[in-house]
Amino acid sequence: MSTPYPFTAIVGQDDLRLALLLNAVSERVGGVLVRGEKGTAKSTAVRALSALLPEVSVVSGCRFSCDPHSPDPACPDGPHDGGDGAARAARTVELPVGASEDRLVGALDIERALAEGVKAFEPGLLADAHRGILYVDEVNLLHDHLVDLLLDAAAMGASYVEREGVSVRHAARFLLVGTMNPEEGELRPQLLDRFGLTVEVAASREPDLRVEVVRRRLAYDDDPVAFGLKWADEEEALRARIVAARALLPAVRLGDPALRQIAATCAAFEVDGMRADIVMARTASALAAWAGREDVIAEDVRQAALLALPHRRRRNPFDAPGLDEDKLDETLQESSGGDGEGGDDEPDPDPDGPGGGGQSPQGGDDTPSQGGGEQGDTPGGQPGAGEQSPVRAGEPFRTKALSVPGLGEGASGRRSRARTEHGRTTGARRPQGALTKLHLAATIQAAAPHQRARGRSGRGLVVRRDDLRQANREGREGNLVLFVVDASGSMAARQRMSAVKGAVLSLLLDAYQRRDKVGLISFRGADAEVALPPTSSVDAAAARLEMLPTGGRTPVAAGLLKAHDVLRVERMRDPSRRPLLVVVTDGRATGGPEPVALAARAARLHEAEGVASVVVDCESGPVRLGLAGDLARHLGGTAVTLGELRAEAVAGLVRDVQDSNRSHRRAA
Repeated sequence: MSTPYPFTAIVGQDDLRLALLLNAVSERVGGVLVRGEKGTAKSTAVRALSALLPEVSVVSGCRFSCDPHSPDPACPDGPHDGGDGAARAARTVELPVGASEDRLVGALDIERALAEGVKAFEPGLLADAHRGILYVDEVNLLHDHLVDLLLDAAAMGASYVEREGVSVRHAARFLLVGTMNPEEGELRPQLLDRFGLTVEVAASREPDLRVEVVRRRLAYDDDPVAFGLKWADEEEALRARIVAARALLPAVRLGDPALRQIAATCAAFEVDGMRADIVMARTASALAAWAGREDVIAEDVRQAALLALPHRRRRNPFDAPGLDEDKLDETLQESSGGDGEGGDDEPDPDPDGPGGGGQSPQGGDDTPSQGGGEQGDTPGGQPGAGEQSPVRAGEPFRTKALSVPGLGEGASGRRSRARTEHGRTTGARRPQGALTKLHLAATIQAAAPHQRARGRSGRGLVVRRDDLRQANREGREGNLVLFVVDASGSMAARQRMSAVKGAVLSLLLDAYQRRDKVGLISFRGADAEVALPPTSSVDAAAARLEMLPTGGRTPVAAGLLKAHDVLRVERMRDPSRRPLLVVVTDGRATGGPEPVALAARAARLHEAEGVASVVVDCESGPVRLGLAGDLARHLGGTAVTLGELRAEAVAGLVRDVQDSNRSHRRAA
C-alpha cells in the first residue's frame, strides 16, 4: 500500500485543512466543496485526511461496515448479533466522474428478484464509503442524476435502490468531499447548497512559498516512507486532537446569543431556506470543540459564516463568490447586543490550529501556502490600433429556449430532446449489455407466452434473461452553444455594443441553466480568434465577453470558418454532443475581395453539415440592408433581431430553427 502524503506536511491552505478537520470532528457538518485552480493540493489534502481518522469497528463479514455495537437493523447482510467486531482503518472511496448509477448505489439482480423473490444485491461505492470518506474529484463534471443520488444519501444517511417495486436500503453515512475547478463549469445552486462548507483555494504567487512546496513534494517523491516518518509526530498529535474534539463535541453549548448571531448573519446575507442556519450552528459547535472549549463564541460564528455561506449567497452565476467581511463583522456586532457572551473581546477559538491566527501544526506562521498551476492569460487583451476599449455588457434578460432539432444522445442537460437513462418512458427494446432500466410490462409480455413450456406450476412468473426488456427513455441533453460575435467597427458604437453584449450574456445565462458547453469566437480586423475554446464554464465565457474590444473591418467569413474548425475538432472529441451555432452580427461583411460572397460560401459549409444555427441581427438605424437575414438563409437557419430575443416571437424562432434543419437531420 502506498504511503499517503502527510496531512500536516501540506503547506498552508489553512481554510481547506480546517474545513476538512471540522468534518472529521463532526460528520453532521455536511461535507466540503473545494473550489480552485488545478495543482493546489485539493486531492492531496483529501487523501491525506483518511490517515488521520480513527479506526472504525465493523461487524466481521458485513459488506456494509455495520457498527457491532449498534448494527443497522435493515442491513441487507443482517441481522447482526453484535459483539466486538473487527477494527479497520477508515476508507477513502473515490467516485469516478464516468461511474454508472449501479456502480454508485449498487446493483439489484432483477431477474432473480422477479423469478425467485430474492434480493440479490451487489453493494456500490456508497456502501464502501459508509463510516469513511467519499471523495468526488471534479464533482461539477458528474452527471446531474448521480449528484442527486449522492447528495440524497449524504443528507439521509442511507441509500435506497429501487427497481420496479423491489427495494434495498442500507446505511450510508460518510464525509462527502467534492473538488472542482470553476473554469470547467459550475454546480447548480441547489446542489451547491447541499455541501455543508466550501473553501476557495489558489496557488501562491510568492516565489519563496512555491519553492517550499516543490522542496517538500520532491522529498516525498524520492522516499515516501522517510518523508512520512519525518512528519509522524505531527500526524499523531493531530490525530489525537481529532479524537479529543469528537469526545468533547456533545458537551459544547450553543447559547441563545450565538444562535441569534447565526440567524442574523444568514438573514443579512439573504440565503435561501434554513439549511445555512443549521450548518452554521453545527460548524460553530465543531469549531468550539476543535479549540477545546465547551462554549461557542462570536469568533466561532464568524469562522462558520466564512465557511458555510459563500456558496449559498450567490444569485447570479456570474457573481463572484465570497462574503463581504466588513458586513459580516457589522452584523455580528449588531446582533451581539453588547453583552459579554460572544463579544469581540473573546479569545481566538484556536490560536494554534489550522485556520487560526497563530502557528500552524506543521511549523509556524512562516510556512508557505501550498501552490501549483500558473495564472492564466488575461482574457481579451488590450485594444490595438483602430480598436475601442471594451464596453460593459448591458443588463441580462430572460430569453426563450433555443433547441437543436431531432433526437440526440448527448450528455444530460436541459436544452434539446435526447435518448437518456432518465426521463419519460417511450418504449422498450432488448438490452444491449447490462440492463439498467427495466420495462416491466414489456418483460412480462415477453415471458408470458412461454410459461407452460417452461413448466410453470406456482404463482411466480418464470423469467429468462432473454425476456428482459430495457426501457427507452426520453429526456433532455446539453448542447455545445458556440457564439460567433462580430466585434468589428460597424458594431463599435458603445451603446450598441453594450446591448449586443447584454444579449450574449443573456444567452450565456440560459446556457448555464441548461447545462450546456459554450465557446466564444470573435472576429474583427483581418481575422477571427477563439476567445474561449468550448468549455463547461459559463463564468469564463462571460469574463471573456466582458473584455472583448471592438474595431476594424468585418471578416464574417473568417469567423464562420473558425467556427467550422472548432466544431470539427469538438465533433471528434465528443461526437454525441450536438452543436448550436449562434452568430451575432449585423451581416455587413467587409475586407478582402468579395467579402459577402466569401461569407455566404463559409455559411454553406455549416448548412451542408446540418449544424443548427441562429443569427442574432444587430443591424440598427433607419436604413436596413437585411444582410444578417441573408446570412441566416445561407446557414440554413433563421435570424432574430435583438429586440425579438425578449419577445414571444422567439418561440416561433425555435420552430423555424427546427423546420429549417429537419431535412439535414433526416439525412444524418
